[in-house]
Amino acid sequence: MNIEKAKIILKENDQEHVLAFWEQLDHAQREQLLTQIAELDFKSIARMRCMLEAGDVVDQSASQPVPPQVLELSVESRANAYTAGEAVLRAGQVGVLLVAGGQGSRLGYDGPKGAYAIGPVSKASLFYFHARKILALSNRYHVRIPFYIMTSDVNDAATREHFEEHHYFGLNPDDVIFFTQGMWPSLDFEGRIMLDQPGHIFMSPDGHGGTLSALQQHGCLADMEQRGITTIFFFQVDNPLVEIADPAFIGVHTAQQAELSIKLCAKREPLEGLGVVVERDGRFEIVEYSELTHDQAHQRTDDGELYFKYGSVAIHLFAFDFLKQEALRDMPLHIAYKKIPCCDADGNLVTPLENNGCKFEKFIFDVLPDAKQVVNLAFDRAEEFSPVKNATGNDSPATCRQDLQLKWSRWFKELGVEFELDKSGLPVLPLEIDPVYAMNAAELRARGVLLSGSRCSGFQAAGA
Repeated sequence: MNIEKAKIILKENDQEHVLAFWEQLDHAQREQLLTQIAELDFKSIARMRCMLEAGDVVDQSASQPVPPQVLELSVESRANAYTAGEAVLRAGQVGVLLVAGGQGSRLGYDGPKGAYAIGPVSKASLFYFHARKILALSNRYHVRIPFYIMTSDVNDAATREHFEEHHYFGLNPDDVIFFTQGMWPSLDFEGRIMLDQPGHIFMSPDGHGGTLSALQQHGCLADMEQRGITTIFFFQVDNPLVEIADPAFIGVHTAQQAELSIKLCAKREPLEGLGVVVERDGRFEIVEYSELTHDQAHQRTDDGELYFKYGSVAIHLFAFDFLKQEALRDMPLHIAYKKIPCCDADGNLVTPLENNGCKFEKFIFDVLPDAKQVVNLAFDRAEEFSPVKNATGNDSPATCRQDLQLKWSRWFKELGVEFELDKSGLPVLPLEIDPVYAMNAAELRARGVLLSGSRCSGFQAAGA
């Protein structure tokens, strides 16, 4: 793009101020700014401005949400679903989609969050555990399972480098597909694009809902179609306990011909930061925990359980045709008022003390009302959910490592192996199992680990 075309586009969209400091810029800064202008999605920016003009409007006609029907599998139904899901995996029709655009700054780590060391013994990264589970499934079913990883402008290069440094954790590099998340400008309260430098537009990620349009734009949907993928497993990078492409989950999803399936777990307490799936006017939605009223969050049933008991942890299955359809639609926008560093009239950087602008995002769960057939499947959080979100306390590296070891300990206990435990109930020696070595107690037994009635002072099986 050249300056003349940029002027025309900006004038058409009432954003001419973006070039206010043009004469002060050197050649490199001008090229950078023109590139940014060329990549702006002015259709979406127009939608953002309409939202600002409309203000916060609450739909008073909407009916009250109610809890959805949540499926809980019996031992027999789980076994049947597992067998059905294995057939889909064995046919090579499953792809895995990971959202990994974040940094580890909240954990005190300077790098992609997925590269954060979480292995209790090996200090292996979050990426390691995810990749090794995919490799284990590929080996088990003798298929190639494509691994689509959405990064961000901030961490894309470092993420690719991490995978290369670790030889893709054993995966075929041709089956690991990186693509970057979309970026959007922030707007001031008058709907004007904000600059954080005289020659630079302030940009921020467009939210996990932007995964769909990014898949389309980067050719990933075409790749899925070419590979014959019918089912896509979606998850986020911070949860190493996740059962990637769980056959039972896939089996239920396929049997019910669902367009979207969601795994749900019981909330720890009323205000836990999990969105809840609700049903309203015959359609499913996810309501953010912050959008529940105090009474809704604390409401209980006659037997004392939370009325909105189940929370979503962003573990989904998508039918490919539904995913492709939704990628071509305009998703709802969500607005967040923020303190955004910006240039003043003289081009000086100002760090505001109060909210001065708006960031906009898309949320993946906003496709839920479009799905004609939805499965809500309950799962045991002790087995599948222990995220690394906070530096300390709940959902921290410490609690995650503990939950990993407790899960592996349960496998050994199932085989009759007892460990010497410390006061917190953890093995005295750190415990770790490479997913390629075993993904459950049955695979551990197949490895010859069967010491019924024995007692161990500790066991270490670090990843290869």
